[in-house]
Amino acid sequence: MRRIRRLPLSLSFTAVAVAYMAIAAALVLLLEPWLPSRWLALPLAVLLPLPLLLYHLRRLLAPARSLFRALAGSVASYRDGDYSFGIAWEGGGDLGDLVASHQALGDALREQRLRLVQRELLLDTMVQNTPVAMLLVDPSGHVVLGNLAARKLLGDGRRLEGIAFDELMEHVPEPMREAFARGGDGMFTVGDEDDEDIYHLSRRLFRLNGRRHELVLLRQLTAELRRQEVQTWKKVIRVISHELNNSLAPIASLAHSGAELLRRGQHERLPAALATIEERARHLEGFIRDYARFAKLPSPRLEAIEWRGFLERLRSQVDFMIEGHVEGDVRADPAQLQQAMLNLLKNAHESGSAPGDVRLALRRLPDGWRIDVLDRGSGMNEPVLANALLPFYSTKRHGTGLGLALSREIAEAHGGRIALANREGGGLCVSLVLPG
Repeated sequence: MRRIRRLPLSLSFTAVAVAYMAIAAALVLLLEPWLPSRWLALPLAVLLPLPLLLYHLRRLLAPARSLFRALAGSVASYRDGDYSFGIAWEGGGDLGDLVASHQALGDALREQRLRLVQRELLLDTMVQNTPVAMLLVDPSGHVVLGNLAARKLLGDGRRLEGIAFDELMEHVPEPMREAFARGGDGMFTVGDEDDEDIYHLSRRLFRLNGRRHELVLLRQLTAELRRQEVQTWKKVIRVISHELNNSLAPIASLAHSGAELLRRGQHERLPAALATIEERARHLEGFIRDYARFAKLPSPRLEAIEWRGFLERLRSQVDFMIEGHVEGDVRADPAQLQQAMLNLLKNAHESGSAPGDVRLALRRLPDGWRIDVLDRGSGMNEPVLANALLPFYSTKRHGTGLGLALSREIAEAHGGRIALANREGGGLCVSLVLPG
């Protein structure tokens, strides 16, 4: 901190002025006898002590000039990011207030700088230790930042800063290089079936210091996806086991009862037992078939489908009312679209809605078609709405949880989507949107 002393009181402007006037008067008295005119002595008396006056004025203003230089220097230091500069002024008045305000500004800037440095350290720690590999590439195509995960994944642990991104890509596995070549976001797999890693690639462009930079993120999804896969398989096994037990237990029991009836000669009760066995066997057959269809859904074979004929064929299998115009056609897989619509319409009939309130509304969109399946059943609460489209999720006692999931799979395979919403006044609206 630079300390600046104020001028002593003896050297104030008043004292200097009085001293100057006294010296000038004394000189007039001394010079007057030696000069022919008193008026000639007066200018000489004023000019002779003038250098002394200027000297003392310079000394008098030196602290103020030093203060102004210090203030200018501290402002330049603040501009350069150096906040260690401080000023102490021993005087008061307006200059004292100015120095106090300047000192308060410096304290505030130092505190803000300290907080900023702490946040930068925290951010750098988070960036360096995140499991997501992060690369920052400058406009010239060189890496300006690579965290620890990126070094391990792409550089065998060495620093990546300064390396050309294209040079870095020469040493990565082929699937990763192809993913970068495609551009944009995406997923890719590295390795073989016995030892493979799944990655998600994300690329974002932004401006840093007025220059265009690219942020590259590589996230390994192998462990997460395998955990989800295990959980899904566990759920599948639970559902299949439940359905198998529900069907095989009564079949075994009825088969034993049928054998007893034959042994006793009570043939009149056999048809009922055999009919129940047949019903449970067909239910089990349909259950397995639905799982196989969901697991092996082929890619859709698109063809032009005329709406009017398609909906009439659909009405021959399940009853519903049609709202709006049904003119036009759509490119879709007829069998898959029919399966999706049958699932939605059957769900509408099973919702508790009156059969006459099950309706289908068809609307043309600028870039496709929207099919709404409407009912006046009990609707769905928020948790059910959030999970209804997930595979194996069902609120029905004997439901498989595949109907809506299969419809969603079909819609997304066609490049479309499906959404559920409760209707005002009760009931549910299931919207299927298809392109084209």
